Amino acid sequence: MSALSKAIGRLQVSSAPQAVWIGGEGIDGTGRELIGRSPIDGTKLTTLTDASAADVPRVLCEVNAAFGVWRSVPAPQRGEFVRRVGNRFREMKADLAAVITAEAGKITQESLGEVQEVIDICDFAVGISRQLYGLTIATERPEHRLTEQWHPLGPIGVITAFNFPMAVWAWNAALAWVCGDPVVWKPSEKTPLCAIACQSVVASVLREMPSVPPAISCVLIGSGASVGEALADAPVLPLISATGSTTMGRAVAQRVSARLGRSLLELGGNNGMIVTPSADLELTTRAIVFSAVGTCGQRCTTLRRLIVHESIVDDLVRRLRAIYDRLPIGDPRESGVLVGPLIDERAFAAMQFALQRAQAEGGIVHGGHRITEGVPADGFYVRPALVEFPGRLRQVGPATHRRAGSPSNKPSQDDGPAIEASLSHPTGLSIIRTETFAPILYVQNYRTLDEAIAIHNDVPQGLASSIMTSDMREAELFCSAVGSDCGIVNVNVGPSGAEIGGAFGGEKETGGGRESGSDSWKAYMRRATNTINYSRKLPLAQGIQFDV
Repeated sequence: MSALSKAIGRLQVSSAPQAVWIGGEGIDGTGRELIGRSPIDGTKLTTLTDASAADVPRVLCEVNAAFGVWRSVPAPQRGEFVRRVGNRFREMKADLAAVITAEAGKITQESLGEVQEVIDICDFAVGISRQLYGLTIATERPEHRLTEQWHPLGPIGVITAFNFPMAVWAWNAALAWVCGDPVVWKPSEKTPLCAIACQSVVASVLREMPSVPPAISCVLIGSGASVGEALADAPVLPLISATGSTTMGRAVAQRVSARLGRSLLELGGNNGMIVTPSADLELTTRAIVFSAVGTCGQRCTTLRRLIVHESIVDDLVRRLRAIYDRLPIGDPRESGVLVGPLIDERAFAAMQFALQRAQAEGGIVHGGHRITEGVPADGFYVRPALVEFPGRLRQVGPATHRRAGSPSNKPSQDDGPAIEASLSHPTGLSIIRTETFAPILYVQNYRTLDEAIAIHNDVPQGLASSIMTSDMREAELFCSAVGSDCGIVNVNVGPSGAEIGGAFGGEKETGGGRESGSDSWKAYMRRATNTINYSRKLPLAQGIQFDV
């Protein structure tokens, strides 16, 4: 028996798993046959009949009934359920990580890190369960009290992608549960075993706590758009949290907004890093490599755009090429491997298409080819790509913004070779504005920091960003209102690898949603403002007189 089979056995996942789950009850779907394969070598991992839109009403009926019970359970008691779930994930960490590696192709260290994220968000949510507080607000009326309260919102629909097949579900589920909301989860059809393993862990806790309604945790594994569309259309789900492509998120948002529901969207990234002349290049190189090639470039926060000062760009590219050329690429289960496979052939084709476009736009491509020797057969392994765009990418027209006393961005006689760009798109390169879910790092150079920030912000997405600098002024400017326009803005660390304590999400086409830490819990609740009159008079706000 393989190590994976043993792990799945310990997780109590059936060899003939179902696609629909209501608590610990598995139900066969009414859709098509779904075959789950490992990106490592194409091995068939599971076969099931997936869910269809016809399976959704039963689940929604059960989850709505569960909400009627769960919302009245005191929040600290709901937190106790989440505490036990987190502890069970802690006990099963290695087995859960093995499932992630097999289905998503992550190296073992990254898979263990993902399970740790589940544990961490459970710990965080347990603390939040005793802090779901509102405000007491000063009132203009004597002998009155003005307050706000937070109440459970209702059942939550959660749609997740393959690249973080457990953590993103947990960001939503742990907070939703302590807030009093059941969860209906549609995972990626590329990682069904990860979802079933998570549900099995939750079910084991449900069996220990019979007072908890089982339908607070439900799963629908569907390979087409029908299940997601049915969830987005369902009025019983006041909030849909969706993680994935901008195209998918836009479709979900339109359907949810048509019924005036709420959407929590975490979509495309296309993340950038500015490297200034004062940067520690050893630290910078390490930050770049982890952010650009980890998870084979398939993170939401993967570094995709490197904007380097012209005085150091050649040196930094030399360092990166030397590291890229010797990166250990192969079976992610093996010790020492840092880059595993792309998720599938479609991802490989998208990478090759992007590299062809980059070359057509003047880019010089290093790497990016498929590797077939020394790696498992039938997996799509690639050498991560560096794409240099020679010359400066300068603006035509005034700078997007300029600080008082900052150097002019106007091109001078000694600019040398340059790629001119329109004012609306300072990069002038369409491929750089497009996110490709693969390990491609585009390298651009700049002269002034204002120019670098303008280039950095000139993409439709706004998830994560970073600047590498030893200059406090540069760091603070990048973090300021005229700096990065992203939801995550880092200094001297790459854009990837967020902790759960901070809110996760971004702006523009990233969707504007926030998950995980900080006050993200408020998305899963409804706010009630209370005015309480404990006097024998009826004074009106704004001094209105209305005597009868």
